[in-house]
Amino acid sequence: MIPANPAPLAIALLGLLLGMRHATDPDHVIAVTTILSRERRLAVAARIGVVWGLGHTITVLMVGAAIIVFKIAIPARLGLAMEFAVAVVLILLGISAAASLVRKGANRMRGTSPQADDLIVHAHAHTHDGAMHVHPHVHASRHDVTHQDHRMPPDALPSFAARRPLLRSFAVGLVHGLAGSAAIALLVLSAIPNPLWATLYLAIFCVGTVIGMGLITTAIATPFMVVSRRASWIHQGLVTGSGLLSFGFGLFLAYHIGIVDHLFSTAPIWIPQ
Repeated sequence: MIPANPAPLAIALLGLLLGMRHATDPDHVIAVTTILSRERRLAVAARIGVVWGLGHTITVLMVGAAIIVFKIAIPARLGLAMEFAVAVVLILLGISAAASLVRKGANRMRGTSPQADDLIVHAHAHTHDGAMHVHPHVHASRHDVTHQDHRMPPDALPSFAARRPLLRSFAVGLVHGLAGSAAIALLVLSAIPNPLWATLYLAIFCVGTVIGMGLITTAIATPFMVVSRRASWIHQGLVTGSGLLSFGFGLFLAYHIGIVDHLFSTAPIWIPQ
């Protein structure tokens, strides 16, 4: 059955598709690839993309809805500064990848570099004064665990390190959403003058972005997972390459925004896009 007015459905579908397309922007893909490149679990890699999309959604909806509903004008310097923040984030992600590589190399030279995937959380139950309790500890290798009946799964003790990629992805998504919110909102407002429909379209657009980034991270992570199991040196090269790409692209954006678009001069040039 065809609805009497298919326009809202068409607008919703367009918003969903454009949101998925927005997830493929180079700065988005490079940032998320750098974060997930060291992850060896496909499910976690997919969550990294979804969490990035959620962070992106928060700032896009907050800033975008304010622009649409209250007709807030973003000054050129502020708009460029928000985009410059993306360049800084990309540079920091690249530096983080390089620092991790140097740290691993130094640990390996000292002979103190157990692989994270080989760490096993282990516990032995015993009693003190009639009270039964356990002392969890870590084995550096799966082969070191001799008491399998006492073995605890790594997820039994949640750690900040396990959540770090997700937190980093969420923070990066916030920054990217802040940088793109003005351009997206102005584009939506020019096409849909009604604030209510424009805000609804923006929400659907954000849903599409979350879905798109989840699919992209899954697709990107798959070869990383395969290579990490079969050729660790190739995987390390991919991790290093993604970090260098993030650093280089961040420098390019910083130069273009700061120098070409005159962020740091008296007459900044900002064209939301």
